[in-house]
Amino acid sequence: MTQAQRFAAAVFFLGTIYILTYLSIIPVPLLDDDKKNEILPVIPWWLLVSFGSYSLWSLGWGLLTFRDCPEAYQELLSEITTAKNELRMQGVSVDS
Repeated sequence: MTQAQRFAAAVFFLGTIYILTYLSIIPVPLLDDDKKNEILPVIPWWLLVSFGSYSLWSLGWGLLTFRDCPEAYQELLSEITTAKNELRMQGVSVDS
């Protein structure tokens, strides 16, 4: 079973439990109906906001800890120069 299949199975299982609880087919222990009707409808939005917050945080952290690679920069410049020279030999104008 691949990781995507495991994730899809977990989402399906949890979604089914949520829908059955939301429709009052499965009772929620320790919560009365008023509290359940206040909490259950906002759970998907809470999950969406939490995922968005985590995504923004991980993106920001990745940008903050991004390391420069001077060796990779020099290698890229040499590959660009090599490609330009090969194109010039074939008669293509690469200079702006």
